[in-house]
Amino acid sequence: MKKKFGILTLALCLMLGAVGCSNSNSSSSSNASGSSSDASSSQSSGKEIELNISAAASLQEAMVEIEKEFKEVNPDVKLTVNLGSSGTLMQQIQEGADCDVFISAGAKQMDALVEDGTINKDDVKTLLINDLVLVAAKGEKIDSLDDLKNDSITKIAIGDPESVPAGKYAKEVLDNTNLYDSVQNKLVLGKDVKQVLSYVQQGAAQVGFVYLSDAHGVDDVDVVLTTDEDTHSEIAYPIAVLKNSKKTDAAKQFEDFLLSDAGQNILEKYGFKKAK
Repeated sequence: MKKKFGILTLALCLMLGAVGCSNSNSSSSSNASGSSSDASSSQSSGKEIELNISAAASLQEAMVEIEKEFKEVNPDVKLTVNLGSSGTLMQQIQEGADCDVFISAGAKQMDALVEDGTINKDDVKTLLINDLVLVAAKGEKIDSLDDLKNDSITKIAIGDPESVPAGKYAKEVLDNTNLYDSVQNKLVLGKDVKQVLSYVQQGAAQVGFVYLSDAHGVDDVDVVLTTDEDTHSEIAYPIAVLKNSKKTDAAKQFEDFLLSDAGQNILEKYGFKKAK
């Protein structure tokens, strides 16, 4: 009897052990499956990518909406936008500043980065075009560029032609209309086009040359005239992804977004024009 009871007890222990092993294996399998699922979920959501964008100062207002709209279609990409004069941005890039996409307000700065090997020539595209206008303080009467020679106009704001594309275009206008020598001593140079606009807004200059997009929606100055296209070089904004970018795919997605109808429509809202 004792022998039979011992056999039954042994059998029962073996059964319980088998059940325990089965539960353990099932638990291990479940844990492994959970880890795999978490990894897959993490991979699908992706780690946030930070794109560094160096863009001409005249894009300041448009970039606010562009960032918002791009984030909606690319939630895993964060844009860090560095705004400034194209010449300053070019120099920063040459000195090693983090940059994945460069948007210049002039070809000169983009060409310099192509020449030094920072950007491939074939990667440069035209993003948009702009107009150069003369803005004046409210109440200032200007009928033509010749009025800039009048004694009543003592300060004319333009961007520094050496580093600010808008300033370069403004100097071309003054040269091509034979006005530069007459007004040279009246010129007040700004570090970028936004500073030129602020000079007129604050009364530091009576008039200033800015892009049409800069004057868009500004109530405290008047656009008194638009310069003729044949008085200056074409105002085209080139865009390119840098060769050393480690986030090429995301950078090209951003570039494609700007060149798409959605991106172009946003830019048009802020006074820019589609590239021809």
